[in-house]
Amino acid sequence: MTSTDLLLDAFERIRDAVHPAVNGLSPDELAFRPDDESNSIAWLVWHLTRIQDDHVAGLADSEQVWTAQGWAERFALPLDPSDTGYGHDPDMVAAVTADAVSLLGYFEGVHGKTLDFVRSLGGSDLSRVVDRSWDPPVTVGVRLVSVIVDDLQHVGQAAYVRGILQRR
Repeated sequence: MTSTDLLLDAFERIRDAVHPAVNGLSPDELAFRPDDESNSIAWLVWHLTRIQDDHVAGLADSEQVWTAQGWAERFALPLDPSDTGYGHDPDMVAAVTADAVSLLGYFEGVHGKTLDFVRSLGGSDLSRVVDRSWDPPVTVGVRLVSVIVDDLQHVGQAAYVRGILQRR
């Protein structure tokens, strides 16, 4: 198994967790928050997808799926199109609403682009430095692992919120 195979498997596992967290829920259920300070399933899945989109587009030196495929307009959120959710306060979290079809459609677009990017990587590409502002500097491989970790944390949170919602 190669490093690329491991990365592809990890991104597929994220997909395998995102769909059950979202499937079959109404927009109101996706917007449910256990309390006013919590994140909703809609926000968590939107945010993990926005971060993945932003970071992979940066690595690939390409436009984000969010803007390139018109998702920013379809979601019509009261946010700047460059917003990824990082640092959102509770009011901003509440502003992120969506239906399951849109959340999963956007996620699938980003997922496909991510897999294509990972498959395009050659042997030395994972070692390419992409951010020297950290010590040690961040490489392509480290950035992809960071995205995987962030995505898995947020999809786990979304699954937890769904469990709370379904037990109410």
